[in-house]
Amino acid sequence: MKLTSLLNYCSGLAFGLALLAPTAKAEDDGALYTMDNAAGANHVMAFYRSENGGLTGAGSFATGGAGTGAGLSSQGSMALSRDGRWLFVCNAGSSKISVLAVNHHGGLSLTDKVDSGGHMPVSLALRHNLLFVLNAGGGVGDKDNITAFIFAFGKLLAFPDSTRTLSGDNTGPAQVSFTRDGDRLVVTERLTGLIDTFEVGDDGLADGLKTFQSVGNTPFGFDVSREDRLFVSEAGSGSASSYSVSEDGDLTVISGAVPTKQTAACWLLASHDGRFIYTANAGSGSISGFRVGHNGQLELLDADGRTGVTGEGSHPVDMTQSRDGRFLYNLANGDGTLHAFKMKANGSLEARIVLSGIPTSAAGLAGR
Repeated sequence: MKLTSLLNYCSGLAFGLALLAPTAKAEDDGALYTMDNAAGANHVMAFYRSENGGLTGAGSFATGGAGTGAGLSSQGSMALSRDGRWLFVCNAGSSKISVLAVNHHGGLSLTDKVDSGGHMPVSLALRHNLLFVLNAGGGVGDKDNITAFIFAFGKLLAFPDSTRTLSGDNTGPAQVSFTRDGDRLVVTERLTGLIDTFEVGDDGLADGLKTFQSVGNTPFGFDVSREDRLFVSEAGSGSASSYSVSEDGDLTVISGAVPTKQTAACWLLASHDGRFIYTANAGSGSISGFRVGHNGQLELLDADGRTGVTGEGSHPVDMTQSRDGRFLYNLANGDGTLHAFKMKANGSLEARIVLSGIPTSAAGLAGR
């Protein structure tokens, strides 16, 4: 069977299973997931999301793998399927990827656990039934790579001959993600200051590595919005940049290294409508908002760069947006808190709740 046929076949299988899988209750407004990333045994912590953005604990669920015991220097270590029925988790300490089904009570059940295709998986890119894993093996004596898997029937099947190296063996990779059209993969490399692009062929394989020097220092988190515009946070320069991604995978700078006026802008999120982006500034305990112009240009929303505040020493990291676009959530693993903000029409953030008791080793955030 050709790989293209295999992808289509598995897509049909997974769709069929999704129809049979338990669905979330109609009265459930949403859910939020993070992981404790514990070195002994990694767990996903689940929360119900209410209509007003509030969070209520829904349990802790073992992934069958191990974390690192400390926060991850990456974005996208958890991924939720578009239908909200499957959660994929990086177990960086044991080099495993876990698949958990979301049941009708909002809880989780483990359906699969596989080798990541390398060592120290830190980020996931999911599109339809194709999952790419970013392995930061160079930091633990191996080599950095991306590896592909096919998802069907709650299981992950390693894609044959899909492992691809980055620009070097130890690049400090931070994130992998698809462009909106699914034709390209993007990877940020913290240590080299490079942004990589790969072409994703009809067979599902990634090839044609291209590398581009980041316009700001230490490219870290990113998001791809409409018209395949790429927005990147730069931890070293405390800034954010925007790029256009061509059909050939080339990057062209639109706005270069626009300062947040804060420190360690590591994680980045684009709003669902593409009108705003936000950086989580780990060194400042703040979130900076930017207005995105029609041409993709960035303009800081607040003169001091503090659109949202999580507090001194809070170390804000991963962010996610509710599926209805009304709330932004942030994990702050410096003081073990989750923060909920109401997203206003003008891009401003209104603090709503702070939930404490999250382990300071926590990493990753996904929700619906």
